[in-house]
Amino acid sequence: MMVSPSLEPIQARIATVQASLPPHVRLIGVTKKQPSSSIRAAYQVGIRNFGESRVQEALAKQTELADLSDITWHLIGHLQTNKARKAILHFDWIHSVDSLKLAHRLNELAKELARQPYCCLQVKIVPDADKYGFTLEELQAALPALNQMGHLRIKGLMTIPPLGSSTTEVEHIFQQAHDLAVKINSQSLDRLRISELSMGMSGDYSLAIAAGSTMIRLGTTLFGDRPT
Repeated sequence: MMVSPSLEPIQARIATVQASLPPHVRLIGVTKKQPSSSIRAAYQVGIRNFGESRVQEALAKQTELADLSDITWHLIGHLQTNKARKAILHFDWIHSVDSLKLAHRLNELAKELARQPYCCLQVKIVPDADKYGFTLEELQAALPALNQMGHLRIKGLMTIPPLGSSTTEVEHIFQQAHDLAVKINSQSLDRLRISELSMGMSGDYSLAIAAGSTMIRLGTTLFGDRPT
């Protein structure tokens, strides 16, 4: 399949990023507000993981791209409980499990729908009024209950540094997330095992990789500015 000349820069940017990544890092193309044609262009050069922030927008693209059956879809935006059923049905990964209430609802629906989505727990390493997520104290208190959720495959942590953080602050946040995963894995939790770190976006993904990220979420670096 030929690609439109207007999409060639996307493929060139993707190739540059792919060549720089360690083999253990999964590249997720963030396609919020991007057309399905851009996803197809990325798919042609090997991207199989795509992240969407809004359930309804993702469902429309999934319909348009139904012939690309080996795409792994990641929900990376805040999930309202009234959209949880659709999220369970239509996403392979949910990165934004940001409260115990949401986790309980997802677990109930996963059981009902005979699904076992992979999940990341969204955590606020430092206080941030603009972000959703468990505080460190809330997450520690929730771990026993999360460990009992047998219909969710809780495999990762997701974190986003506050807007305006310095490079040093971002490095520290990512390192703390890595250390938190190690701490969780040292506890007697038979089901809950953290093997993935979803951290790093277009402006800071190299810092995230240096701290141990296994999944980076890149939008503008791959696709350019979002259409308005």
